[in-house]
Formats: sequence, structure tokens, C-alpha cells
Amino acid sequence: MALSSLSRFLVSRNFGRSADVKVSLWLGSKCGISTSGPDLATDARSTSFKRFADYTIFKGKAAMALSPILPTFREVNSQSSKLCKRGCVMMTFWPAIGTKKYDWNRKQVFALSPTEAGNLISLGPEESCEFFHDPSKNSSLEGQVNKSLKLSPTGNDQGYFLNLMVTNKIKGTNERFSVPVTKAEFAVIRTILTYILPHILGWSQSAISQLPQTASNLHKQGFGTRPDPALEWEM
Repeated sequence: MALSSLSRFLVSRNFGRSADVKVSLWLGSKCGISTSGPDLATDARSTSFKRFADYTIFKGKAAMALSPILPTFREVNSQSSKLCKRGCVMMTFWPAIGTKKYDWNRKQVFALSPTEAGNLISLGPEESCEFFHDPSKNSSLEGQVNKSLKLSPTGNDQGYFLNLMVTNKIKGTNERFSVPVTKAEFAVIRTILTYILPHILGWSQSAISQLPQTASNLHKQGFGTRPDPALEWEM
């Protein structure tokens, strides 16, 4: 009870200061598992931080978040660059461990390609779709990890069931995540995917008159390279 009161006091007195917010969230959690989101908010006006945004849905058995991964361009010459790695929409799932509590350390990811995003955008109220991924396809570990993402209608035009199944033969595990998505929530997902498609394809970057940031330029500036969307491997 004392820790809970101290947590609320720290948040009210130090709102907007990330270091203090981190302390208050730690005090209100156990063993690194918190009812708060996995990412701490930072001052939106600051230019010293990279900005990340996602759309998260919390349900009784699991939580799911959508976040964009933009493509990477490689410099061809001093005047132009070329797309070398396509972007995607990363779906991240976490299992529930109690009422409004989620285990943020046991995540599984599924990278939606532009075409798969198009499938969701065009999905009818009574239609279903299913995607299969092998994160290690065309490598020596092909077939060791298989992922299946399925969307099926809940009935009466009320929304969809979003189910992810991950089979890991190396660990001998079979994880399942189920997130019921309401009609309103799916409308948000459809709008997000429609907006982000030109960006993950690289069209929005190639349409602007100035050169986009390239992989080589990012390296020269000392920034880390963007994660590869193909790396869904979670060991």
C-alpha cells in the first residue's frame, strides 16, 4: 500500500521527467512485469530522442501492438539512392498473466508484408485470411520455427478474432495468442495500414525532392542500422 501511494506521488510530482516515471513504474511492478506499456514516454518536444509510435490493443488473454518499420535505402551515387530493404508493419503479441497484467518479456512478433497488409485492408466482414511465415526460410534453420497468423470473423459483423500460433521445434514450444478485435478497433487498424503502405514501400520517400536518409549516411552519422523486418527470429 505504501509503495502504491509513493508511486502515485512520484508520477504526480514528476510527470514528464522520464527518469522519475521509470522509478515510479518500477515501484509499482513485480519482477519486471508491469501493467504499464513496455515503452516509457519521453518529451515529444525534445529533438534528442527518436520518436516511436504504435497502436496497442489490450484484451483478457493477450495484448497486441502494431508498429511501422520503414524501408532502408542504399546510396547508388552522390545524386541518387535505391531501395535495398523493404519495410513492414510489425505485430507484437504479449500473453496475459492476470487481470490487466501482461508479461512483456514473452513477446512474439509477426512482420506483415505490404501485400499482407493489403489483405487486411480489403478483408470483408464475413471473410477470413491466414498467413504463414518461416523466419529462417532458405537457411540451415528452415522449418525450425513456424508462425501462423489468422483472422476470422466473430460473427454478426462485430469484429474479428486475431490468432497467432508460433511453433519452435528447437525449444519444443507451441505458443498461442488470441486477441478479439472489435469492429471499431479493426477500423483503426485498417486506417493505419492504408496510411503506412506508401511509407513501407518507399514511395513516400522517393516522391520527395530531397534525398532520403540512406543506410550509408546513417552509418556515417553514427546511428545504428534499422532492424531487418525479416528477422522475426525470437530465440
